[in-house]
Amino acid sequence: MSDAGAHPSEAPRGRVRFDKWLWAARFYKTRTVAAQAIDAGQARLENERVKPAHALRVGDTVTVRRGGLTWQVRVLATSDRRGGATEAALLYREDEASVRARAEALALQRAERASAPRHAGRPTKKERRTLTEFLSEP
Repeated sequence: MSDAGAHPSEAPRGRVRFDKWLWAARFYKTRTVAAQAIDAGQARLENERVKPAHALRVGDTVTVRRGGLTWQVRVLATSDRRGGATEAALLYREDEASVRARAEALALQRAERASAPRHAGRPTKKERRTLTEFLSEP
């Protein structure tokens, strides 16, 4: 059987390394960062910790945690070549529950940032004097 007719970006036999797929699907900027995330348990395959070289197949479930956000995706295609964002989006489909949970987490983060006090940096000379006067009062 020959793979000569296969699309050049598709991996032979529908298998590809887990770290390579995460890189090709644009979850991580480099394969090294993807491998480190897998080793740290931030990227899991079927909710199991696996090695970066583990073979990924179409239909597998991948969980990725980055920056306090979680993606739960199903693998639709395998690729060992990194393409544009539109090509990368064709490699997986995100679960509806994952989309909703991530949107809620983003809204919560925005609300926390909006309510957090903002400091403009170092106090001005006038603000330092006012603070010193306040602290030195009996």
